[in-house]
Amino acid sequence: MNKKKVRDYLRLITAMLWMWIYIPHICIYCFLVGKSAITQDVKKMAERISINIRGVWALLYFLHNDAYFRSLFYYRIGPINSLLISWYRPGDRHFIISSTLKMGEGCLIAHPYATILNANTIGKNFNCRHCTTLGETSRGRPVIGDNVTLGAAVTIIGNVNIGDNVIVGAGSVVVKDVPSNCVVAGNPAKIIKYI
Repeated sequence: MNKKKVRDYLRLITAMLWMWIYIPHICIYCFLVGKSAITQDVKKMAERISINIRGVWALLYFLHNDAYFRSLFYYRIGPINSLLISWYRPGDRHFIISSTLKMGEGCLIAHPYATILNANTIGKNFNCRHCTTLGETSRGRPVIGDNVTLGAAVTIIGNVNIGDNVIVGAGSVVVKDVPSNCVVAGNPAKIIKYI
């Protein structure tokens, strides 16, 4: 067994020992109407780190070991539920998700330190990295399509529409609409190629 698998199983065992802390989290998850979004988020996170844990055990693993995932979990369960349970096991305070955002399932957040997601909508299978800002201006907030990947330090501000299947390169500043099926990069962002 390699070191990574040993580490992952030790983390799971630790999470199981502390499982009593997460009983409210798991109860809310089990009775939540929209739990498929959380299930897809957990699945994407497990695929990302190549961990062979599924179901509630994977949820427990990420709740215990990943403060960023806890932030996403609290967003998914809604403001009232999160207010009840987030105080004793908070998410990361440097990863902010607007409560008015409508986000599709299958979100993959890779170390989103200093990340603010304040868009109108974000589609399915959204991927983002650290120092990313989806922000509001007087013109409105961004609309992000399905299967969009944002590199590190990406800024998307204003009433901007990002199409489906788009990759935004690291350090890009997007202030204009981006069509579907392309790669954009730069400041201001320009189409590099179509995919």
